[in-house]
Amino acid sequence: MAAARLNTTDVAAALAVDPKTVTRWLNGRIPYPRHRWAVADLLHVDEADLWPEATPRHQALANGIHAIYPHRWAVPQTVWRNHFDTAREEIDILAYSALFLAEDAAILNTLTKRAEAGIKVRILLGDPEGPEVAVRGNDEGIGAEVMTARVKNALVLYRPLANVNGVEVRLHRTVLYNSIYRADNELLVNAHAYGTPAANAPVMHLIHTHDQGPAATYITSFNHIWNNAQPHGK
Repeated sequence: MAAARLNTTDVAAALAVDPKTVTRWLNGRIPYPRHRWAVADLLHVDEADLWPEATPRHQALANGIHAIYPHRWAVPQTVWRNHFDTAREEIDILAYSALFLAEDAAILNTLTKRAEAGIKVRILLGDPEGPEVAVRGNDEGIGAEVMTARVKNALVLYRPLANVNGVEVRLHRTVLYNSIYRADNELLVNAHAYGTPAANAPVMHLIHTHDQGPAATYITSFNHIWNNAQPHGK
């Protein structure tokens, strides 16, 4: 915390917990997994370095898999914001709507600042007029009209980014098996499960370490979809 120039109050505010809770962690109490992951991401260290007793090596995840969240809603907001804020080369977003990001003004501001700093930002959303969006809406149980409206709403919210150099938005007509949120060599991959809203499905935090690792598979997938997508508004 000292190296990151953060105090107890700073950490509590970032994780939306009481400062007394952070003090208890400092005194030896082990946080819940989602809080451990959020603190590790906030301090840019490995969870095992902070709480080795909670992450025994024999339970270590496979190479290239940093963490697995049980649901997208369980990923702390600080993780999403730090994820994009640390990008130094490129940011990729692949989803049908990614509305939960578009509604976060802090993330939109981060995407704008990253692009203005020379970082390539590619946003790839579902074509609201395509059948794939309608089918996904029915699969999730919210209906085709609702899913189409979500995509259109997201496009409106992302519209200010269209005037920022380095940002490109495209529309795809692809059946997605997952949504991908990439910042350089780190990816947050939100699985899609039939009959389940994406917010309730798991998220994997992957690190691209080599061409045979799991992250490489999703980077290749993103690029295939991007190359076949249409620029928005053209």
